[in-house]
Amino acid sequence: MHRRQKPSAPEHKRDLAAHGGALSTSHNDTRSFFNFSQLVLSAGHLKSPPVLKHSKITYFEVEILDMQSKKQICIVDKVPPSSTLLDVKHKFHKACPQWYPSRVGLQLERNGPYLKDSINIQSLAVSSIITLYFTDLGQQVGWTTFFLTEYTGPLLIYLLFYIRLSTIYDQVESTKNFRHPVVHLACFCHCLHYIRHLLETLFVHKFSGGHTPLKNMIKGCAFYWGFTSWIAYYINHPRYTPPSFGHRQVSFAALAFLMCEAGNHFINVTLAHQNHSGLKACFPSPTYNPFTWLFLLVSCPNYTYEVGSWISFTVMTQTLPVGIFAFLMVIQMSLWAQKKHKLYLKRFYPEVRRKAAMIPIIF
Repeated sequence: MHRRQKPSAPEHKRDLAAHGGALSTSHNDTRSFFNFSQLVLSAGHLKSPPVLKHSKITYFEVEILDMQSKKQICIVDKVPPSSTLLDVKHKFHKACPQWYPSRVGLQLERNGPYLKDSINIQSLAVSSIITLYFTDLGQQVGWTTFFLTEYTGPLLIYLLFYIRLSTIYDQVESTKNFRHPVVHLACFCHCLHYIRHLLETLFVHKFSGGHTPLKNMIKGCAFYWGFTSWIAYYINHPRYTPPSFGHRQVSFAALAFLMCEAGNHFINVTLAHQNHSGLKACFPSPTYNPFTWLFLLVSCPNYTYEVGSWISFTVMTQTLPVGIFAFLMVIQMSLWAQKKHKLYLKRFYPEVRRKAAMIPIIF
């Protein structure tokens, strides 16, 4: 067996020197890094690179002039660029409390259109001073209040004539004359029509917080309430004569009335869901519900059903006041439908271009 030879003394010293040198070098590097770290800590944090300072926010001054006299009413200062016109109206209201925001109409030019509340103030700025013209729009009411007032009146007025108040009809004639069944049916249909309108105003239609002048509500109430009084007086009169074709005419007209009321409701529900579904804006499309299939022919089927209800009510009651009211409703609904149809053509041309506005087949 060979015995392992011990290294000689000189070789052993060289090995130790070599290892010792390596160890001392590593130890020196560690100490140098530690000393450098201590130096940095004692001197403070390293200087960070310079941060670019944000430029100062430019505020606008909105000068509000009277449209008629061109006199300055007030200056709304320190308006941030992100503000909307509604924010300016609120600040204007603080300076002039007699004009609340919905009553204030602001124009960029004297004869220009009224600016929308949602418009950004920066989009109107040419310089740091923006000049707007003020118009007092008069007392305003919300759309919900407008429709509730307009539709509650006909409902209550018709019931007052239906119970035949002594101040309206002769009590002797009222007790002697027998009421034809169409009188009760007409009261049911009339009340159903306006109850549907009231419920849809509360739970279906979505209003964006807009307002309308009080005078418009007064005109609308005068129209609906006045015609309701005239219609209800004749239908509930003790000498009222039933339709010429009797039960058959009343039955078919009542069925058509109920179908139009149902169709109008389902169309309004579809429109409300379409406008607030959060999806990309598109023309309302028919669903599995057959009452919505009218969207295939016309762009405003709610007006079609509304007109159909009043024409059916005219046939069912066979009275002149209802006929005149239905004729006026056809004219009004046609104007509204044409206006809305033009807006649809601009927004949804491919889908709407072959549809009628309100009456099917008529383009």
